[in-house]
Amino acid sequence: MPTISFPVLSVALLLAVGTASHAQTTAATWNNKQCAVVLTYDDAIDADLDQAIPALDSVKLRGTFYLIGSSAVVAKRLPEWRRAAQRGHELGNHALMHPCDGSLPGRGFVTPDNDLSKYTVSRAVSEVRANNVLLNAIDGKTARTFAYPCGDLTIGGVKFYDQLRPDFVAARGVTSGLQTATQVDLTNINSYMINGQSGDYLINLVKQAQESHTLLVFLFHGVGGGHSLNVDLKAHRQLLRYLKAHEKEIWVAPMVEVAEKIRSSPPAAAPRK
Repeated sequence: MPTISFPVLSVALLLAVGTASHAQTTAATWNNKQCAVVLTYDDAIDADLDQAIPALDSVKLRGTFYLIGSSAVVAKRLPEWRRAAQRGHELGNHALMHPCDGSLPGRGFVTPDNDLSKYTVSRAVSEVRANNVLLNAIDGKTARTFAYPCGDLTIGGVKFYDQLRPDFVAARGVTSGLQTATQVDLTNINSYMINGQSGDYLINLVKQAQESHTLLVFLFHGVGGGHSLNVDLKAHRQLLRYLKAHEKEIWVAPMVEVAEKIRSSPPAAAPRK
């Protein structure tokens, strides 16, 4: 029978303890579950109130809705947004005017008035803060997250969100990828933009997050229509049913709650070598 030297055994034990500690810390960050899933919906459109929120409410799941302050749907349906917030959905900040960098390729939809490349940093910051005032008037909350319009981070090479860090718990970007808690950049959280993918595709992403014990953020626009970027109602329903059926293993919560948990969790200890 082969013998194992004490030094080798000690190293093996240290690696096992370190790995277990890392797994326990990760589980604690995800509310003692395998992974965290955040459902985000951009642009404050009718489909949010007509399709997405009723679907979430039907299975008692909560999402994050990034509102454009100047959206007519915010003004016309403000009481409905307020009721959604009262039921636990987050009303996130998607800027007052949704400015995007019109100097980039494929940005023909950007108007001169809402061209981020023509903004000053102070204007961008002021408009985002003005939208926070509006959102606070709707839901009475001060803790919330931000979503970069079009995923644009800079004005003239300057990251305008740097001045907004005290105003938000975190900010969501548009770069896809699953991340452990220690990998998450709270100034630019990864997300998967969904446009036409099947329910099986959405569920497979969740399964990957479960296996890797990571954060998965979905970025939806239209649900069952209402936007050029859209997810089919059936596919969206399949995803919600899977999440509900596995809620003992998957933490589904608004972005602000997940980001706050990441901020408050101690860094995971790396496995010893």
